[in-house]
Amino acid sequence: MISPLESAVENGIIFSVEGNTNFNRPVELPRQKIRFSSEPVSFERYAAGFALVQQELQKGNSYLLNLTYPSKINTNYNLAQIFQATKAPYKLLLQDQFVCFSPESFIRIRQNQIFTYPMKGTIDAALPQAEQQLMQSEKERREHYTIVDLMRNDLAMVAENIRVRRFRYIDKISTNRGEILQTSSEITGNLTADWQSRIGSILAALLPAGSISGAPKEKTVSIIRQAEGGKRGYYSGIFGIFNGEELNSAVAIRYIERKDGQLYFRSGGGITSQSRLQEEYEEYCQKVYLPIHCVE
Repeated sequence: MISPLESAVENGIIFSVEGNTNFNRPVELPRQKIRFSSEPVSFERYAAGFALVQQELQKGNSYLLNLTYPSKINTNYNLAQIFQATKAPYKLLLQDQFVCFSPESFIRIRQNQIFTYPMKGTIDAALPQAEQQLMQSEKERREHYTIVDLMRNDLAMVAENIRVRRFRYIDKISTNRGEILQTSSEITGNLTADWQSRIGSILAALLPAGSISGAPKEKTVSIIRQAEGGKRGYYSGIFGIFNGEELNSAVAIRYIERKDGQLYFRSGGGITSQSRLQEEYEEYCQKVYLPIHCVE
């Protein structure tokens, strides 16, 4: 969907992109605290998808694959109220369809430079020596190396002088279940001065986002379709603002959609040959959260 910023509200699009927002009509929140519970897919269903992915990894058809599934959720808040109550640098509400509160940037373009910030590697901040565990995990390290290499190659299709400015720095994210730690990197490159005339081609070349697909992309996306058994829709796509001079965009993760009157939260994580089934299932469940403190 493409919409002029001044027409976004009329088109049912409410956004907040790092403080740039068209959300000017607050909705009334329930007086009681937000209630939130989830029903993830069964361990058996997840295990079947995981096994298929591992077979393809062993064959060398993929090196990193982002496996996701929906979880049923129950809450006393509607999508608009969730949009208003959650805290995230990137938020999007498509009326009566979905709400997204994403912590992950896709690409930014300013002053003829392009930036991307792939996010891979998650741990519960409450675990003993959580930061040390995350940084020293061989599985998480390899996963992050793979995604950084993928995004460097992606940027090289549209830009020059690609370089990694920051590698595996840690972000802390507050959720209704406590805090989690995630690792990101900053990669940048130089664009030609006429990049604005090629904005559509630039985005098309970089999609889908590497952090929510995997490597190599084309074959990995085919495996994802088999393992997940359904279409993702808008989930794991991108959204953002282009004002003619700069672009700021995000990956559509931390995503709740409405289907047939039921709300579903989509979540998942990167799978490599070193991944362990129980740990990956727990990460899939752990990522079903709301970045709100007052939750029952």
